[in-house]
Amino acid sequence: MKTDHWFYSLFQSAPDLITLLLPAAGAQHQAEVSVPSLGPDAPGDLLYRFEAPEVKAVNHRLDGVLWPRQGQAGTAERPVVLLEVQMQSDQGFQHRLAAQAFRFLQQHPQVEHVAMVVLTPHSRLRLGPARPPQPLALFLQQLHTLSLEELGQQPDLDPLLNLLTLPVRPEAELGTSTQQILERRPDLLSAVLPMLVERFPELTREEIMVIAGIPSKELRHTRAAQQWIEEGRQEGEARGEARGEARGEARGRAQEAATVTLRLLNRRCGPLNEATSTQIRALPLEQLEALAEALLDFSGPADLAAWLAEQTP
Repeated sequence: MKTDHWFYSLFQSAPDLITLLLPAAGAQHQAEVSVPSLGPDAPGDLLYRFEAPEVKAVNHRLDGVLWPRQGQAGTAERPVVLLEVQMQSDQGFQHRLAAQAFRFLQQHPQVEHVAMVVLTPHSRLRLGPARPPQPLALFLQQLHTLSLEELGQQPDLDPLLNLLTLPVRPEAELGTSTQQILERRPDLLSAVLPMLVERFPELTREEIMVIAGIPSKELRHTRAAQQWIEEGRQEGEARGEARGEARGEARGRAQEAATVTLRLLNRRCGPLNEATSTQIRALPLEQLEALAEALLDFSGPADLAAWLAEQTP
């Protein structure tokens, strides 16, 4: 699963999230974090700005550098933060990070206070020798490594911290975690959806939204959700047009819509009997599309039965 771009976009949109990850993060730091929306609507009074500079001479790019908005030297309370996201074991990681960190400091001699944060999926990752040499050991004492797995086990997580755990959450927990995030921060929908696509690349967008338990009626009518669903439909139509000939296109689209709708219903309402499945396959394309939309609000088989009854003349 490729997560680098998602983490890059997340910290680029919400750079003050880093204040929740620093070792000294507490009530004071959390109270200062205010990111009511991501992207172009984010406020202009953020504490940090994000960039991903290339470390010259060794041709390595730091995953992220978060600069305090006030002062390029950093302070003890608001240091310059070097951020790395490491999702796989790599015995050379610690040596490489140390080299990149000191190369960065050589290129930015104005920096007086620096913190280093590494996000990992779990604490079992092997990132260097069991007994590092003394210079590296001294460097590692200053390193704050955060396990997303352990973070996800903490109760009542801040929505932004909960969002960070989505790449490593068990599939059975994704629906609950996603709902908890969006209940408190509906504006994070635009960050939640791309990660769910990464977790479920084989599923359609409508299926992903059902699995995650989103959107509710309110969320479904947000601009982000509407654009995301429409993009998915356009992609699906383009694939269907490429596969079918003009004569069989309508029939092929109806069959594809029936297959997708039945898969969604099986997840939402449980296994369907053959009679109900046959009835759904016989629906025209327009009604299948309406059912795919309506099932987002179903809570069980009774809702499906009631919907089908309404379609009977």
